[in-house]
Amino acid sequence: MLAPVTEADFGEDELLALNLESAAAWPAFAAELEAASGMSVGYSQDGAFVVAVDRDDSEELKRLHELQRSLGLESEWLVPSAARAREPGLAPRIAGAIDAPGEAQVDPVAVVAALRVAAEAAGVRIERADVKSLDGVPAEQVVLAAGAWSGQIADVRVHPVKGQLLHLRTRAGAAPLAGRIIRTPRCYIVPRADGRVVVGATSEEKGFDTSVDAGAVHRLLESAWEVLPDVWELEFVQVIAGLRPATPDNRPLIGASDTEGLIYATGHYRNGILLAPLTADRVVKELAKVTA
Repeated sequence: MLAPVTEADFGEDELLALNLESAAAWPAFAAELEAASGMSVGYSQDGAFVVAVDRDDSEELKRLHELQRSLGLESEWLVPSAARAREPGLAPRIAGAIDAPGEAQVDPVAVVAALRVAAEAAGVRIERADVKSLDGVPAEQVVLAAGAWSGQIADVRVHPVKGQLLHLRTRAGAAPLAGRIIRTPRCYIVPRADGRVVVGATSEEKGFDTSVDAGAVHRLLESAWEVLPDVWELEFVQVIAGLRPATPDNRPLIGASDTEGLIYATGHYRNGILLAPLTADRVVKELAKVTA
């Protein structure tokens, strides 16, 4: 998800500003990446709903909507009938929804594949190696972009937060599950143009554990079903677990560090793909200071 509006939270104004700036850069970034790689990255700006399933959700989301409006963000509160008119697949008993029409999505797997092709075409050499520390690295400048493992390589406060998510698929000939990203306080559902559907995600402090468990599958499916009942009819493809790189205050570490020659590009937590264009731009500017 490229969703700065629906990711906005109380007390995170600085992070919101970064997310909005990067979201605005994504259309041009996606177009440039597709041109350089000859590959699609699945960028689309279809918007997002944050749906209240019951009265408690409604009260929570109305407070969120007030925050969004106070910050000048584009969002609209919809009564249940208006929400279902725009998304007929929503459950009949929903209690309202926030419509954030500017939210977008991209396929992160396709983005990484396209970045690799584009980089190699530009002359970048990619090597695989196990890096335990920065000692002895034969480079004038190093970009620390090791995600959840950054804190094991350098003295930086980044730790892993486990997330499990589901990959489902719309069956051949069936109507799309939804026309936009659908979120609730308990899950998100991202329909892809090719019929894939992503349902996520748990948030667990379990170190570097990447195992998957039945409880997570149950909770995610149930949370998705209560807002989009047709989830029950989808093909189950897989469940995966990954590690988000989190910082104590949820703010990413981007740019020059206190160590000469070391540049940070880590600690993005839930917003790594969203912040990719902004991170790239700031890292390149730091690198260029030495080579200029």
